[in-house]
Amino acid sequence: MAKHGKKYLEALAKVDLDQLYTPEDAIALVKATSFVKFDATVEVHLRLGIDPRHADQNIRTTVALPHGTGRTVRVLVFCQGEAIQAALDAGASFAGSDDLIARVDKENFFDFDVAIASPDMMGKVGRIGRKLGPRGLMPNPKSGTIVPAEELPRTIREVKGGRVEFRNDKTGILHVGIGKLSFTPEQIRENFVTLLDAVKAAKPSGSKGVYVRSVTLTSTMGPGVPVNPSLAQSFTAN
Repeated sequence: MAKHGKKYLEALAKVDLDQLYTPEDAIALVKATSFVKFDATVEVHLRLGIDPRHADQNIRTTVALPHGTGRTVRVLVFCQGEAIQAALDAGASFAGSDDLIARVDKENFFDFDVAIASPDMMGKVGRIGRKLGPRGLMPNPKSGTIVPAEELPRTIREVKGGRVEFRNDKTGILHVGIGKLSFTPEQIRENFVTLLDAVKAAKPSGSKGVYVRSVTLTSTMGPGVPVNPSLAQSFTAN
């Protein structure tokens, strides 16, 4: 078991781990228990009633958070022709074809957070999948990062504006950043609501029994605050 420092233990003492907090109280407590000197990320961890061993029960989709994530997203776009300038004009940090593929392949260039590609580029991008895949950077239709050239500008703006991908890990848990500690409680609340709605909408048909089994709200390096799953689900805007 990992050892924690004095500041963490002092923060943890403020959390009753036997209590399931309301979303509002959890957000307030996450703010109150952060002890780092930087603008920490607010994270949601959801344990779901899915069996990740079955492909049809795995979740991978995206959600556009109304207040964004609070971080600058560097977007790289694999495209060609006039789409290159259109991508750059829309806010992409990098856009290109063979030159970018070679840079990733030969120079191990990974100074970007999201990679997007037009379908006509995937034959070439697939050759560097062994490098992009392990880093979670391989364009994929499920994550909305393979789009027609004419949709690239809109997709780039969405990604930079707060669209995030979420997918369960091998234990059936989702880990999603929903903003920064500097956000107002209402901004965190609205991002939290939006994420939960998206998670509910993504429920696999093969999932049986209780779908959202536990919800934990936390901040970078801070203690986890347990949220009442039933309250969290009723908390969403239907």
